[in-house]
Amino acid sequence: MPTAPTTVAGITVPDSTLVNEATELVREAASPTVFHHSRRVFFWGSLRGQARGLHADAELLYVGALFHDLGLTERYRRADQRFEIDGADEARRFLQQHGIGPDDRQLVWEGIALHTTPEIPWHMAPEVALVTAGVEADVLGMGLDEIGTAARTEVVAVHPRPGFKQQILKEFTAGTVHRPHTTFGNVKADVLERYAPGYRRENFVDIILGSDWPE
Repeated sequence: MPTAPTTVAGITVPDSTLVNEATELVREAASPTVFHHSRRVFFWGSLRGQARGLHADAELLYVGALFHDLGLTERYRRADQRFEIDGADEARRFLQQHGIGPDDRQLVWEGIALHTTPEIPWHMAPEVALVTAGVEADVLGMGLDEIGTAARTEVVAVHPRPGFKQQILKEFTAGTVHRPHTTFGNVKADVLERYAPGYRRENFVDIILGSDWPE
């Protein structure tokens, strides 16, 4: 795959060993759909941050964006926990190997772990909030007005999204169908309800009423 431009829509990808190795790790582990999506998340998150006056450390935001769906990949997905935690844990290990301190590692972990949790990340550090901002833009089409047509066109020219809606739903399904119990309270329950035959989502009220407490 050709090397992508370092600056797109006015957003510069840091040229560092950390960033370059993160790029190669995700490029090798993920499908083109997930890789290009993850790169777009960095650009959308950065652009939405500019629009809101939020300033994140670019390297930390980049790793958060690139690793946020790593838990969907065959190489890194587990069966005993949510896919977000798979990616967050791997990012923390990766950052530790590169000498990044515990506070910064925790920011990246939180950004990945919370990227499917609505609203809460926006009340946290920019490195956390802007991963969610990028995901919301690329998957849900939220905040596109903060990005602008010209910037959207430029980013998508570099990281195209052919058939993206259906392709990313396939990735979500493949990355969670073997661990349906982890989707309780998670948007991926909607995915499995639609695409996994026999899946039955757990109901919060039923769990309360069926608990071991007598009343």
